[in-house]
Amino acid sequence: MSTTAGPALVEALASDVDRLCEAEPAVRQDLPDSVHSMRVATRRLRSVLKSYRRILRRKAVGETTDELRWLAGLLGVARDAEVRAERFAALLGEQATAFDGETVPLGEKSTPEKDFGAELVAAERRFYAGAHRAVVDAFDSRRYHLITARLHALISDPPLRTGHAEQPAADVFAAVLRSDFRDLRRLVRNEPAPGAPDRIEHLHEIRKAAKRLRYSAEAAVAVLGDPAAQLARNAKKLQGVLGDHRDAVEALETLRTHAAHTDESGFQRMCDAEEAAAAKALEQYPAAIEFLRHHPLTAA
Repeated sequence: MSTTAGPALVEALASDVDRLCEAEPAVRQDLPDSVHSMRVATRRLRSVLKSYRRILRRKAVGETTDELRWLAGLLGVARDAEVRAERFAALLGEQATAFDGETVPLGEKSTPEKDFGAELVAAERRFYAGAHRAVVDAFDSRRYHLITARLHALISDPPLRTGHAEQPAADVFAAVLRSDFRDLRRLVRNEPAPGAPDRIEHLHEIRKAAKRLRYSAEAAVAVLGDPAAQLARNAKKLQGVLGDHRDAVEALETLRTHAAHTDESGFQRMCDAEEAAAAKALEQYPAAIEFLRHHPLTAA
């Protein structure tokens, strides 16, 4: 691994650029998990560029991150619909309801719950199909081709800022991790009390900060070794806990939106299941933030 910050960052970015570009054929074919994989690669690149922005020229980084935001947005619309469809299908298969005093799997007979849930799944799958077509159409656009050309140029002819890029990689990368760590810890310390109206959105901001720390730490593993790897694992765990919570919250919002246009009683059982899923995710939250008390790389 290179010992100065500029080349070290370029090496860290190269695999992410490859991962994003190599995902395109799978997304075109609509292979399982392909949209998710490309969305992660897109968000990861944008996050790392933001965290390590001082190593690169501002204008070049700003233009690239703006275009990655556009691509991530397209992929996100499709992925979110895919997740909702999967969640609602799971509720249909797993939730139980009582018939004539017996508890039976929801999918075994036609019921109001089943019909209501099946329409939700079908609606989300239709939405996903349209969003996926929009992604594939974007792949054939001039804008997308310019993005990929810009990403390849980022590796072949990186827009490095001489001052920061020539500093020792370990010093610069550790400083980035300290900054991202402190941003996350500040959000956690300022978290609204349970039940506060803005707590859900604040938890979402904590999740995004955890994700940013995870990606910046993963990019630093080749430079900083095991401490960066451990920090990345801790941040990933927190991101996962709050991601599960967010998925349940968004599914619940979708259920309530659909329920406003129907008198089916089945929606309440599905709402209850998503509320329980959100609460269960938050049970893991205190343990997931424990690492914020201290980490060797973030001291000082």
